[in-house]
Amino acid sequence: MGKSEDSEKKKKMKDVEISVPIVYGNAAFWLGKKASEYQSHKWTVYVRGATNEDLSVVVKRAVFQLHSSFNNPTRIVESAPFELTESGWGEFEIAITLFFHNYVCEKPLNLYHHLKLYPEDESGPMSTKKPVVVESYDEVVFTEPSESFLARVQNHPAVTFPRLPAGFTLPPPVPQDESKRKRGDTKDHPLSQWFLNFSEADELLQLAAARQQVQTHIAKLRRQISLTDGQNQPFKSL
Repeated sequence: MGKSEDSEKKKKMKDVEISVPIVYGNAAFWLGKKASEYQSHKWTVYVRGATNEDLSVVVKRAVFQLHSSFNNPTRIVESAPFELTESGWGEFEIAITLFFHNYVCEKPLNLYHHLKLYPEDESGPMSTKKPVVVESYDEVVFTEPSESFLARVQNHPAVTFPRLPAGFTLPPPVPQDESKRKRGDTKDHPLSQWFLNFSEADELLQLAAARQQVQTHIAKLRRQISLTDGQNQPFKSL
């Protein structure tokens, strides 16, 4: 192992995780009188920060794989906001691949979203003013981040920053272009009024409930193992 590789390895933070809450989905508007047989809806598919903050601090580019019937179905978006807008008439699965900056992670993340154009209640009237919105919440977790990664995101609102080991001090924050971050924010996005609200409190409650279920299951398994071990023990002679 060379010195550069060794020094890079030393910069990794053991037992530390960085979490980035994200939301991905689509908003689709019915075109009404402008609708045609092959273009009934105008839709936007996107990946956004769960709090509508700029994701470009971690995401370098996003690739959206559309249905093969579209011209150039592989669409590459090189900067935030990570989204694309199209029109059509059919629903299909869109593969979304997020590529991260080198200081974040070398491995891309694959997401899958089923494009939704029509409301669940298909018998109800469609509206040209209110879109059909379908979104999924997820958290991207990066384990053993580098010091440079920590320094870049330590004050970024899109990132859930970890509790660092006692006595550890980070290098000064890396200056960021505020105008660029403003462009990447989706707080003032034209669709923001329709975005779903993924409450952090609700998420924490769900996580706590899930952890409690896991702990209960582990305790039950331990009891079963303990009973099994007891049954397998040889009888003691009197």
